[in-house]
Amino acid sequence: MKRLKGPGLIFISTLVTIILVLPTLIVVPFIGSNKEEQVMPVSTNEVATEQDFNLAEGSSLDVAVLRSSSNQVDEVPLEVYVSRVVASEMPADFELEALKAQALAARTYIVRYLTNEKATLEGGAHVTDTIQHQVYKNDEELRTIWGTDYDWKMNKIEQAVAKTQGEVLTYKEEPIFAAFFSTSNGYTENSEDYWPNEFPYLRSVESPWDAESPKYMDQKVFTKTEIEAGLQVSVPADEPILSNVKKTESERVSEVTVGGKTFTGREIREALDLKSSDFTVKYKNDHIIFTTKGYGHGVGMSQYGANGMAQEGKTYEEILSHYYQGIAISKVDDFLPKIAAK
Repeated sequence: MKRLKGPGLIFISTLVTIILVLPTLIVVPFIGSNKEEQVMPVSTNEVATEQDFNLAEGSSLDVAVLRSSSNQVDEVPLEVYVSRVVASEMPADFELEALKAQALAARTYIVRYLTNEKATLEGGAHVTDTIQHQVYKNDEELRTIWGTDYDWKMNKIEQAVAKTQGEVLTYKEEPIFAAFFSTSNGYTENSEDYWPNEFPYLRSVESPWDAESPKYMDQKVFTKTEIEAGLQVSVPADEPILSNVKKTESERVSEVTVGGKTFTGREIREALDLKSSDFTVKYKNDHIIFTTKGYGHGVGMSQYGANGMAQEGKTYEEILSHYYQGIAISKVDDFLPKIAAK
């Protein structure tokens, strides 16, 4: 047999090497890529898809809701009630941590209410489904509102509720008055500057994230006659509409004189249906232009502020500790005996 020598031997050796090694070189990069995908960290705001959260099973009590449309009473498991309140009160496209914060605010509100109040509404209901208490819409109503977006929106909200299940906000071991609103003027309001009661955990704090809210600024135009009718006063022609304006710590109007009568900023806001009690006026021809900053009463947690904090990577615990000063997170089960005694 003739042996291969020199260039012939080198050629055959090189060919064998290419045949054996080339497939490995082609496959290895793809194997490495798959491995990296498997260990890639998942965003904390990523929502599980097509996951069934059995909130009814995890609920420790029921909430009796008086439906305003039918005048019927719905008995709703606590965690289901909380999820539908969050769905009704906060945009579902907000960050998951903001939705978690809203879940605690909603759950704390109803637990505090059930702890301190008896069911005195029609049909033995605890609460209404309106802003008198908390806005509540059932599945049928939410499906009508959201249409094809229902599944992902409800899934995201139920995830936020499930991950905070049974958690409530407390101060000195009692559920707090977990007030919340849409958008601040850059600061929240001390509770006693808007309502009669002073709560140590409802203090004015900075909320700069709200400047990004679509509800941050608003204008409303009135005639002098409309203002006089709304406030039931008569303003002399030679006097300004507003005078002696006093401000709160958060730059909202605390007191103002109109037609010789003193009003609180809250009274002006409610009588003229303004977005906020942070308002200024300008005069143009025969019209008075009210410019407001913020949307809502301003006390407690700002929803757009909470979302801004979440976008910066803050957790729901950090959000809640910012807007409710000195609070702790406790469990609903601690208050069940007291609720049962009502």
